[in-house]
Amino acid sequence: MKSARMNRLFSPSGNCFDVAIDHGMFNERSFLGGIENMKQAIQTIAAAAPDAIQLPPGTAPILQAIPGKARPALVLRTDIANVYGTPLPSSLFSEVIDRAVEQGVVLDAACVVVNLLLLPNQPEVYRACVRNVNSLKRECEIMGMPLMVEPLVMQDNSKGGYMVDGNIDLILPLVRQAAELGADIIKADPCENVAEYHRVIEIAQGLPVLVRGGGRVSDAEILSRTAELMRQGARGIVYGRNVVQHPNPAGMTRALMAIVHEGTAPETALEMI
Repeated sequence: MKSARMNRLFSPSGNCFDVAIDHGMFNERSFLGGIENMKQAIQTIAAAAPDAIQLPPGTAPILQAIPGKARPALVLRTDIANVYGTPLPSSLFSEVIDRAVEQGVVLDAACVVVNLLLLPNQPEVYRACVRNVNSLKRECEIMGMPLMVEPLVMQDNSKGGYMVDGNIDLILPLVRQAAELGADIIKADPCENVAEYHRVIEIAQGLPVLVRGGGRVSDAEILSRTAELMRQGARGIVYGRNVVQHPNPAGMTRALMAIVHEGTAPETALEMI
């Protein structure tokens, strides 16, 4: 039942903090910092009690093996792409894992997530992602599984590899397309000027928007940005490297949870790290 799974993601505050530890899915060495030992990384984050942890099918059982009722919900990554390195490979792809929603049910996931990638001059990757979303949507409806779509606007990889494009005029139509394709949750890029983020919230047509964290930044910057995004109407965040690559991932998790659920000031949250 979809509503029951949504309730496992979103706390009584109505918000959600999902920690992404799915970077190993993409075969990029630079993505593995802080998660070389997945069992340790998952157990550390789970002990800090975020709402959810985002994992691929191969490491999701580590989370689900934690005993008790208090472990975070599972968000299952369902797709693999080779679009993150520099230079780009001669042939690009974005593929969904076999019987993705069924795997989500078996793993007791609260949600499945899939990319909607927009790369400069790579229409075939974009087309593949549209197909992926379409293939998952009906299966999610049949299985009662929430579908999180990640509309991701990327810069040219020649500028330095995996870099998101914060241009709100590119983010808005892709977020809207994700909504029109049937997403239950949107996982969207931050824009260059976070004070404009209410426009992203509006274009999502009432769907809960969780904001991606992007690359590593200072503690003060990520906390202040998060607070402003929540003021703009975001329903939560999906952060990976700013948590798992932090010297104190549990402390950072607690600080971000306080901002997301309690509206704690960034300066106060900083003291929790």
